[in-house]
Amino acid sequence: MKTLLAFLLWGLLLAEIKEAPPAPPVKAKVLVLTERGGGHEGFVAAALEWLKSFSEKNRLELKVINHPREIENDSLNAYQLFIQLNYPPYNWTPKTMAAFERYIDQGQGAWIGFHHATLLGEFDGYPMWNWFSDFMGGIRFKSYIAQKATGNVIIEAARHPVMKGLPHMFSIPDDEWYIFDKNPRPNVRVLATVDESSYQPASDIKMGDHPVIWSNSKKKAKNVYFLIGHSASLVATPAFTQMFANAIRWGLKK
Repeated sequence: MKTLLAFLLWGLLLAEIKEAPPAPPVKAKVLVLTERGGGHEGFVAAALEWLKSFSEKNRLELKVINHPREIENDSLNAYQLFIQLNYPPYNWTPKTMAAFERYIDQGQGAWIGFHHATLLGEFDGYPMWNWFSDFMGGIRFKSYIAQKATGNVIIEAARHPVMKGLPHMFSIPDDEWYIFDKNPRPNVRVLATVDESSYQPASDIKMGDHPVIWSNSKKKAKNVYFLIGHSASLVATPAFTQMFANAIRWGLKK
């Protein structure tokens, strides 16, 4: 009797397995280049956790790498979106630099960059990547608020898809607020600026007109850069995750 019951249960289990619907297909492949360790580790780790959860809900396939050399033998055009999660524009190999320039210039996919992606200049013995500087509006990194400050971000391109559903002004906590040798505005479309008078604590490190989110519409690839990206508390800020989600959906929309 026990053998018969086990046989029946096994049969029911097989029937359930056969009737299980197939997993839905992946919508898009996303490459995430991260910079791990150091002062940005808290933000990168929190952003990755948020990104993994978002990808599961939206059927995105993530490939996370920690150095450009890991994709030397990969084809970037296999990825519909490239997220540069704080990795700087140096310490890339010549092959991956050339592949990334083609990816952006030829519109092979979309790009979202954060914070360290504008650490443009001569750092750690590497020369400045001039193409990347032009991509970011012809700028060079100049300084930053090392002790960090909370500031009010003001949207000026409210109709841009990345800004959908956001209030005109919102607070961003504990960031470094980079400044540059010149304003990128003449060469890019500025989506938002920071009100430097709102810094808490106050700081003398200022640009005046200070873009903090922008897009270079001269490139074929959809792209958006977020100057913010230092503290893990950013991922607990609804305005930030709304912008991040908007940017992903906009980048992947055909």
